[in-house]
Amino acid sequence: MGLIAYLDSVKARDPAPRSRLEILTYPGVWALGFHRIAHALYRWRLFLLARMVNHLSRFLTAIDIHPGARIGRNLFIDHGFVVIGETSEIGDNVTIYQGATLGGTNPTSGVGGKRHPTIGNDVVVSLGAAILGPIRVGDGARIGANAVVTRDVAPGATMVGIPARPVPVPAEDRQQFTPYGAPCSERFDPVTQRVELLKCEMEELRARLEAFAREEAARQAAAGRGEAA
Repeated sequence: MGLIAYLDSVKARDPAPRSRLEILTYPGVWALGFHRIAHALYRWRLFLLARMVNHLSRFLTAIDIHPGARIGRNLFIDHGFVVIGETSEIGDNVTIYQGATLGGTNPTSGVGGKRHPTIGNDVVVSLGAAILGPIRVGDGARIGANAVVTRDVAPGATMVGIPARPVPVPAEDRQQFTPYGAPCSERFDPVTQRVELLKCEMEELRARLEAFAREEAARQAAAGRGEAA
């Protein structure tokens, strides 16, 4: 019953398969199965055996999940070339697309040895995205294609760009599963987002220059009054 529920959860997020048996051929399903075995061996401190299962899984599926990673229910990895680090924690009903990385940072800068991110429930991580360091991605968040996330993400936020920043999403888009994490519109194109971010930075610099000019004018006026006195 648990396997059937898992396969149905995958089918709900992927319109391609015609049957549950077809889903059983997915590399992401096999990678998750191998990881369950490797993680059990890891918890039993059979680290070498866990690594051997991990290497076999990576060879067969092109998905690298460290045996130490903790993964909840119904993880769906769509296609391969995904990397999930040792201290990663993944909640329930998470979807990860090809090329995504849950990467680590220097262990001396982590919290209690944790170097990798914690992913909440119902999160979508799009293709090529990188979530780096011991940060938290809140429930229902969406990480856009090729985004690089290095700071905590609020629940329900949609993140795009390098570095990733939140963008507004219509309420109706939040109420349904969106493949690849963000609606397919120009507002979510990485190039467009980069231009918008540059505009914001220019406005911020202009405001700072205006504030500096006002402060300098006030300082010179005060100096002039002092000389006159």
